[in-house]
Amino acid sequence: MSSIHITLSFLFLFIFKFQELFAAPTRHLCRPEQRDALLEFKNEFEIRKSSLYESHFIVITTIPYPKTETWEYNNDCCYWEGIKCDAKSGEVIELDLSCSGLHGRLHSNSILFRLQNFRSLTTLHLSQNQLSGQILSIIENLSHLSSLDLSYNQFFGQIPFSLGNLSHLTSLSLSYNQFFGQISSSIGNLSHLTSLDLSNNRLLGQIPSSIGNISHLTSLDLWSNQFSGQIPSSLGKLSHLNSLSLSFNQFSGQIPSSLGKLSHLNSLDLSVNQLSGLIPSSIGNLSHLANLDLPFNSFVGEIPSSFGSLNQLTRLQVDSNKLSGNFPIALLNLTKLSFLGISANQFTGTLPPNITSLSNLEFFYANDNNFVGSLPSSLFTIPSLTFIDLRKNRLNGTLEFGNISSTTELEVLALGGNNLRGPIPRSTSQLVTLDLLDLSHWNTQGPVDFSIFSHLKSIEFLKLAHLNTTSKFDLNAILSCFKSLRSLDFSGNYVLTRSQSSLSDPPSQSIDQLYLSGCGITKFPELLRTLEILEKLDISNNKITGQVPSWLWTLPKLSYVDLSNNTFISFERSTKHRISSGLEYLFGSKNNFTGNIPSFICELRSLSILDLSNNDFSGSIPLCMENLKSNLSVLNLRQNCLSGGLPESVFENLRSLDVGHNQLAGKLPRLLIHFSTLEVLNVESNNFNDTFPCWLSSLQKLQVLVLRSNAFHGTIHQASFLTLKIIDISHNHFTGILPSNYFVNWRVMSSLRTNEDRSDTNYIGDKSGYYHDSMVLVNKGVELELVRILKIYTAIDFSGNSFEGEIPSSIGLLRELHVLNLSNNAFTGHIPSSMGKLTALESLDVSQNKLSGEILKLNLILIKV
Repeated sequence: MSSIHITLSFLFLFIFKFQELFAAPTRHLCRPEQRDALLEFKNEFEIRKSSLYESHFIVITTIPYPKTETWEYNNDCCYWEGIKCDAKSGEVIELDLSCSGLHGRLHSNSILFRLQNFRSLTTLHLSQNQLSGQILSIIENLSHLSSLDLSYNQFFGQIPFSLGNLSHLTSLSLSYNQFFGQISSSIGNLSHLTSLDLSNNRLLGQIPSSIGNISHLTSLDLWSNQFSGQIPSSLGKLSHLNSLSLSFNQFSGQIPSSLGKLSHLNSLDLSVNQLSGLIPSSIGNLSHLANLDLPFNSFVGEIPSSFGSLNQLTRLQVDSNKLSGNFPIALLNLTKLSFLGISANQFTGTLPPNITSLSNLEFFYANDNNFVGSLPSSLFTIPSLTFIDLRKNRLNGTLEFGNISSTTELEVLALGGNNLRGPIPRSTSQLVTLDLLDLSHWNTQGPVDFSIFSHLKSIEFLKLAHLNTTSKFDLNAILSCFKSLRSLDFSGNYVLTRSQSSLSDPPSQSIDQLYLSGCGITKFPELLRTLEILEKLDISNNKITGQVPSWLWTLPKLSYVDLSNNTFISFERSTKHRISSGLEYLFGSKNNFTGNIPSFICELRSLSILDLSNNDFSGSIPLCMENLKSNLSVLNLRQNCLSGGLPESVFENLRSLDVGHNQLAGKLPRLLIHFSTLEVLNVESNNFNDTFPCWLSSLQKLQVLVLRSNAFHGTIHQASFLTLKIIDISHNHFTGILPSNYFVNWRVMSSLRTNEDRSDTNYIGDKSGYYHDSMVLVNKGVELELVRILKIYTAIDFSGNSFEGEIPSSIGLLRELHVLNLSNNAFTGHIPSSMGKLTALESLDVSQNKLSGEILKLNLILIKV
């Protein structure tokens, strides 16, 4: 009997394998016409081994895996990488060439779109390549597509209306491209769509209300575009939505209360917009919400008490708004909250002692508010807490840590800029996991015991600036207390320095950042030469005299040096030391330097910012500074005694050039026209003798142009300064009539706030944050120093010339103009009525002309006629 069973088992096994053997070709054999089409599609592009993608915020370098290398004519295309065929028909139904090194343009006549070639294609993934071109309406030929991913490429143009005809789509991602224009209302036809990602493009206008018809949508990501207007209330109809991100746009108005109907929402991100008004209490209905991000808007009022019902919330960010009231007690119900950001608002009152209810809190940002009273010691008993930032409040009293948990994980404690007083508690030494400690502006009322900090074995960043004490501190003794310290900010305290010969214990060799601004230092600290890994040094605002030692430039890691506002007279010359080439930032303004600009600076080939303003340097600008042209971004030689002309080809990559208040002469170098990165050009108060540089209008990034108090002359012709925000050509010898349409193409002054670049700062300056451009404007005869230039500030000063004729009527187009000075010319006729459209104008001076007629009614802070 058993032998019969064995025989039958072998028989069934043979039949199964026989069927599998002969069924395989029928099930998988690739269609020849599709194989040929795929090979033709492959040959439409170059295959590169690496690819670089740049977006608004990130640079992504990928190492692609070129799947098409496995594609060979003699092989069944259904077995090619990136290809999947239908099991029965053999037709290609999936094409996934994401991250495959494809480089080139996807043309409308591509074999991919030709009718019948891939009529059954359901999946097309081409993400993370270097493909470009427009998506044309021919995309609708792929009528069976259910998943389309073209993200992380360089596609551009408008998203075609016909995309809405792909009725089977369930997933659509066009993120990280360069699409522009508005979203078509046809997007609402994609009724089966569950995921829509259009983030990181240049899309603008309003979100079509039809998007609320995509009833199955679970994820909607539109962040980092230029959408404006109000958030459509129709989004409240997307009842299955799990994630909604509209951040980094220009949405205005209030949050629609209908968003409170999205009962499945897990993540809501509306950060970095122009939203205002009260936060709707309906948000408290989102019972599944885990992440709520609302920072960098203009919300007012209090955090709704309904937020206390968000019991699944783990992250809440409302930083940088205008919220007010006491600490929101309702938030104490959120026991799962791990991240709480309420910084940069207007919260007042005290921090509640029962903040320990937030038992899972890890990150607590409450800096830049108006909290008062003592800091509750209970805060430090939350065992999960790793980050506390309470800087720049009005907290007072003494600091008590209470019963610090033995399992404390606190890594960052930032309390600087408050009114805390008394001795630094010895229990600070128990915070053994601290990585950063900021106790700046502490009223210690006596000596500081640095042995407290010696127990903090993990401390790397210590800020003890501006301690309110009469104590004098030995810098070497302080540095000797630390073995792992990387950064010390001791600015604003009285520091004693010793000569190298008197040093006993060597300072910490781990220091790479040292800030000693305003410490009353009179001699250059010799101990610095022992800090071999020092990268950043700030000894500004001291009383150091004599020479800057030559050994400073030999420190191999040094990248940042601030010597400004001392009384140095020169740089020590030395041929013994080899100069390190890594220095990027050198600030030497407001000293007593004399003579020629030292030649060793020409050896600092990595310099990005060089500021030697407000000294007594003389002679010409060294031609050897041409060595710096590859990296130099900012050059400030303002307020010296330099003579000669501007070198022709030294500064081709500059962002900012300020040589004002010197004795420079001649003409502006015509090579400036090639300085495509130039944003600020200031040559005021020199002896330049030239005609108006209308050719500078070709510089697409120029924002500030100051030619004041030179010998520029002649008439001014039509020029299109598309990006200019401030122009000062006052006190020269310009003559003639300004054309009536002169200001027609000054685009940024006409619509500044619509197209304002969204960056990390509101001021014109270097991206590093180390340097902000400054200038002086004369308003009603009073000099106004702009220590920092707001990006939204605009001004025109044509005063003190010999312009004649009528004031151009096109001046009325400059709707974002703040200051206008046309005084001391020979303008005639009436003040143009178009000036009534200058609704942002704060100051107008048209005095000392030959104007007549009525004075316009303008809402001005200052007016002089």
